[in-house]
Amino acid sequence: MAWDFETDPEYQELLDWADNFVTEQVEPLDLAWPHLQFTQLEGKRREAIDPLKAQVREKGLWATHLGPDLGGQGYGQLKLALLNEILGRSQWAPIVFGCQAPDTGNAEIIAHYGTEEQKQQYLHPLLEGELFSCYSMTEPHAGADPTLFTTSAVRDGDDWVINGWKFFSSNAATASFLIVMVVTNPEVSAYQGMSMFLVPTDTPGVKIVRNVGLYGEPDNAGSHALIHYDNVRVPAQALLGGEGQAFVIAQTRLGGGRIHHAMRTIGLAQKALDMMCERALSRETQGSRLSDKQFVQGYIADSYAQLLQFRLMVLYTAWEIDKYNDYKKVRKDIAAVKVAMPTVLHDIAWRAMQIHGALGVTNEMPFLGMVTGAAVMGLADGPTEVHKTTVARQVLRDYQPTTDTWPSEWIPRKREAAKAKYAEYLEAEVGNL
Repeated sequence: MAWDFETDPEYQELLDWADNFVTEQVEPLDLAWPHLQFTQLEGKRREAIDPLKAQVREKGLWATHLGPDLGGQGYGQLKLALLNEILGRSQWAPIVFGCQAPDTGNAEIIAHYGTEEQKQQYLHPLLEGELFSCYSMTEPHAGADPTLFTTSAVRDGDDWVINGWKFFSSNAATASFLIVMVVTNPEVSAYQGMSMFLVPTDTPGVKIVRNVGLYGEPDNAGSHALIHYDNVRVPAQALLGGEGQAFVIAQTRLGGGRIHHAMRTIGLAQKALDMMCERALSRETQGSRLSDKQFVQGYIADSYAQLLQFRLMVLYTAWEIDKYNDYKKVRKDIAAVKVAMPTVLHDIAWRAMQIHGALGVTNEMPFLGMVTGAAVMGLADGPTEVHKTTVARQVLRDYQPTTDTWPSEWIPRKREAAKAKYAEYLEAEVGNL
């Protein structure tokens, strides 16, 4: 029996180093160069950040989600979870540690399904942090439902020609290439009739119509692109994996991505809880500190319990992935994590915001950004409601209906059965009265 909630000492030393490094060296980048983490490094930014990346490499913590053959350490999901909850505190940290989304998922599928030529052209520069990528999947009319996708690729000689529209293509504005999911065979099910292509963003016909921002961001300054693929011609070598394999590839990518989002959310929610507690101990109103108010104590207790439950849930799911090495086998728990994630972040950030009073809703504190981020996570990689149905279906598979009029736990029948089972003892008790 092996239940253990401790981390091995050697890895804990690395985690302690990462914790201090992120606090002292990386979190300041969020304020020095806000919202530029997906912009090509150049000039003074490169001078400042390249040495930080070098320190991460020296510690063996660069791109740890990848195997040694691709420049990483091949850490399992449990170790990644412990590291990512530290990185989740900072927007720049995943860039400095070589594990930023969506590039991690894109790198994973190119490594798994790409040809040697594709790996040379796209994967290796991606792993070095010298370029960024975009996963272009959802469509304006269909959202994330692949059965409704209409963007298509048609074979024309040795080439494929892509036409259609994609929405919410993250980081397209600064990406060097896109992974585009399209219909290549409309005569069969979407699950067999879609393919993926690697498309450089400067390919003729790739038109970023606008970049959609989150609420409060300036027009056309966001990171989620509406893209029109207008007769985009790519060679046959641009096909990623086999024809008709897009859905299989997508599940490989999204399974890991969902759990990694959750890992980073732990760190962000912990940061909100830390700020909540500091504020509660620091401010007084109506004759006592906020921390002495029962309402505030309730906020802190609820937030602590909610975060602890979520953290254990994520770590357990990460452990399962390591144990079974099969995202399908862990699908139920990955979906459950995805369901819980936005609520945990929203609730804790909202409480922290309330405790900070008017200051909490200003742009001098990060809480509304966290609340907006929670809303985004409720939609990204599939809406929460879709994942709830997945969890329910998976849970129900372990149960059978009763054919009887009464439920199997109906007490009158079970009472009679219990009396029959212990009749001789019950009769003896009656006789001795």
